[in-house]
Amino acid sequence: MTEQTIPGPIGPAARRGPLRAGDRVQLTDAKGRMHTIQLRQDGHFHTHRGGIDHADVIGLPDGSVVRTAEDHEYLVLRPLLSDYVMGMPRGAAIVYPKDAGQIVQMGDIFTGAVVVEAGVGSGALAMSLLTTVGTGGRLISIERRADFAEIARANVRAWFGADHPAWEVHVGDLADVLPTVADEAGVDRVVLDMLAPWENIDAVTWALAPGGVVLAYVATTTQLSRFVEDLRDSGSFTEPQAWESLVRTWHVEGLAVRPDHRMVGHTGFLVTARRLAPGTVPPQRTRRPAPGARASDESAVPPSGEAWTPEAVGERTSSERKVRRVARDLRARAAYDDATAGEDRNG
Repeated sequence: MTEQTIPGPIGPAARRGPLRAGDRVQLTDAKGRMHTIQLRQDGHFHTHRGGIDHADVIGLPDGSVVRTAEDHEYLVLRPLLSDYVMGMPRGAAIVYPKDAGQIVQMGDIFTGAVVVEAGVGSGALAMSLLTTVGTGGRLISIERRADFAEIARANVRAWFGADHPAWEVHVGDLADVLPTVADEAGVDRVVLDMLAPWENIDAVTWALAPGGVVLAYVATTTQLSRFVEDLRDSGSFTEPQAWESLVRTWHVEGLAVRPDHRMVGHTGFLVTARRLAPGTVPPQRTRRPAPGARASDESAVPPSGEAWTPEAVGERTSSERKVRRVARDLRARAAYDDATAGEDRNG
């Protein structure tokens, strides 16, 4: 696979003008069913409702309507980032768009920031972070599993169209990698998407610049409680703030206005805190919990001495076979993209 860099505006969301060969587009029919394809000069999209030649789509403005040979209409649009991450190949569970938006806003991710992401998964959150920090920022993603890192690289590269110049991916444990990639000036933000984020509070404390934000994304109340209490006990952070967000869409058609029957409920809890200056003693909390409200270290671990694993906290996990298949398919797609891109340039 050839290495590419990105000189200017990047990603499908930043593209303007007519649709081009190589663009990924969504075709949506009258019932809202959606198909995502990548345009090729000699490509053809076929369904039971008839086919569409890619050449008939290339050159049209974004947001056009095309017809099949059987006269069925499809709306053609470049996908939004939220559309892309919900349909991209996955090796690990993704951070949902509703949570990614909260992380960018409440974590105060800004253009030019130096951000550390621990737990890259399938790359969904990395895309939002890279879009925000821009080419002048720096995103340092640290992932323990090499196969997840490979899938994330392929997904991110497919979205932006090339390797993002602000992104670097390291395989290993956060506590081992962070001292080698962060300098004495410190990093601006740390995002922890891992099973036991409290195990890395010391490493985060060392790496974060004073005033910097640490943000954790955890799935269960036991993880939430343990992380918040350990942050407090460290004495290095402001009082943690914790919340979750629920999204309920609405059906709006004439006078029939009501909530949809299905909604995106709990996906995870978010926790933020800010790094205090070294040696600072934070103000004492004015309202202390009642005696016995805090769990002991022994009661804050999974039952029967189990380790903190995805299964222990009830997360759905992908089989090793599926992860290998997704990685293989992404490598094949990347190779095909590079080969056809060369053909487009040469012919």
